[in-house]
Amino acid sequence: MFRNEQGFTLIEFLVSIVILMVGMLGLLQAVNVAIQQNMNTQLRNEATILADERMSLELGKTFDLVSTATISTVNVPRAVLKGFKNFSVVRSGTDLTNSKQVNIAIVWKHRGVRNVHETSTIISKKNQ
Repeated sequence: MFRNEQGFTLIEFLVSIVILMVGMLGLLQAVNVAIQQNMNTQLRNEATILADERMSLELGKTFDLVSTATISTVNVPRAVLKGFKNFSVVRSGTDLTNSKQVNIAIVWKHRGVRNVHETSTIISKKNQ
């Protein structure tokens, strides 16, 4: 009887393919997680930049023009990774003694999760 002792059997080949496939699926899942985290980071960076821009606009106003009575909400589309994402800008404020507190919150949704980035400052009246 002739026996070929060289090479793999069909079962050994199929087992090695299954092991290789499990490893490749794990690698692909790691790539998906990395892409997701990158998108979350890009959205948070864009929200931080938008909050800084809006706060700079408020700081550029004179003390009397800074309003704390109203809460305003504006939707702003911003370019993020070759696409556009809508961010909501919520501005509110509080009158303090001889000062005003200005709060800006940037709100966005990504994959069904609501995210918020908040910043605030106090603007004082200059005595002349």
